Amino acid sequence: MAELLTQPTDQDPRSFIEAIAHPTRRADALVLLDLMGRVTGERAVMWGPSMIGFGRYHYRYASGHEGDALSVGFSPRTTAQALYGLLAAPGAEDLLPRLGKHRRGAGCLYITSLAAVDLAVLEDLVRRGYDFMATEHIT
Repeated sequence: MAELLTQPTDQDPRSFIEAIAHPTRRADALVLLDLMGRVTGERAVMWGPSMIGFGRYHYRYASGHEGDALSVGFSPRTTAQALYGLLAAPGAEDLLPRLGKHRRGAGCLYITSLAAVDLAVLEDLVRRGYDFMATEHIT
C-alpha cells in the first residue's frame, strides 16, 4: 500500500508562517496558529510542506486503507486560508451562515481574510471539529 504524502514533519510552523510574503495571509495565519492552539490545547505540527495541524486521528476504510490525519488545521494558500476538519462535526453546517465571508471546498473552508469573518463562530467551528475528530474515527 502506498504511503501517504502528507505526514507530520519537524518543520517549525511559526517559522513557516513568518516566511509568507503576503502580509495579510501571514498575519491571519499567525492568528489562526494561536486560535487553534488555544482552542484545541494541542501543539501545532507541520503536515507536509504547507499544512499546519492540531491533533491527529487514525482512520481505516473498509478497503483496508488506513492512516493518520490532522484533526483540525489550516494551510496559508496564495489566495486564502484553507481550513481543515471544521465541517464534519454535527451542527457545523448551522454555523456557516453566521461565519461571514467564506467559500467551501470538498472538505474545507476557504477564508480570504479573517477580518471578514466572526472569530467567535470560527472558534466554535474549530472546537466542534476538534472534539468530533477526537471521538469519531473514519472506519
